[in-house]
Amino acid sequence: MTSVFSGIDPETYRQHALHSSERAWPETNCYVDLWIEVLATSGVAPEAMLGFTLTQDFEGDQFTFFKVPLEDLDALYGIRATELAIYDRVERHVDVQIARGRLCLVEMDSFYMPDTRGTAYRQEHGKTTVAINRLDVAAKRVDYFHNAGYFRLEGEDFDGLFQLQLTENEPPFLPYTEFARFPEKPADEAHLSATARRLAGVHFNRRPRENPIRAFAAVFPQQVEAVAERPFGFFHKYAFNTLRQVGANFELAADHLAWLSADEFAVAAEHARRISDTAKSVQFQLARAIARRKFEPLQAALDPAADAWDSMMTSLAERI
Repeated sequence: MTSVFSGIDPETYRQHALHSSERAWPETNCYVDLWIEVLATSGVAPEAMLGFTLTQDFEGDQFTFFKVPLEDLDALYGIRATELAIYDRVERHVDVQIARGRLCLVEMDSFYMPDTRGTAYRQEHGKTTVAINRLDVAAKRVDYFHNAGYFRLEGEDFDGLFQLQLTENEPPFLPYTEFARFPEKPADEAHLSATARRLAGVHFNRRPRENPIRAFAAVFPQQVEAVAERPFGFFHKYAFNTLRQVGANFELAADHLAWLSADEFAVAAEHARRISDTAKSVQFQLARAIARRKFEPLQAALDPAADAWDSMMTSLAERI
């Protein structure tokens, strides 16, 4: 069974420190999380890619679902990722690319993924991105990066994931797929440092012109009142796309700044962590507010994070 990274196994795999259980947000979103693990596995520092976190905005009903730009992967690591056209069965395309040493990132249904047990597995259908490292169609087995780890599924889950249970008269859904081509040698630290510093400036210039956390705070209590009228499961979807996205984003921003220069960006990194910690605290307040149907305390709950965003950007303006 061929693979892109041959020396790893789901049973012995050790996740990167950016996914430590001691962090405020051990997982961020499926796309960034898998790239953290893929980059670490390929022998380069994932912290270098995180400059894009400076651009996160509030989009009216959610925070930006932050993703590493593909051009940053190329500039930093020499990794060229682009869309893979799917015109045949997904597993056939993936098999071809793995044989060529290329990693496929495929949008899959978490309903068939055992690593989502307790949230989505065999409970609800949901779109998530995985990076397939090893595929054995005959044995119905696949090893893949997903969220904060590296996993294996097989048997009936394999059939469901690749829609093998469909008849010939039921055409399968063709998912969005990217494939990544890796350079012959990993990028060295000097190149990563210089390029990440340059990209931090690019992303800083693309930051929101208005404080996105104040924009969120202005509508937060009203949104929560509406969420309270929905089934409780909707709370988790709302929290994921608002508080978790902003909290995880700025925890990663702090890691990026510390990686660039722990001394030079110490103040900005501290403000970024304050945003992250405030979002975590407010998520607990949100759950209590919905349970008690008391929303007034939420009006000022985000003020520390909004103030920290202003202070962070002021500090960065003096250094980038």
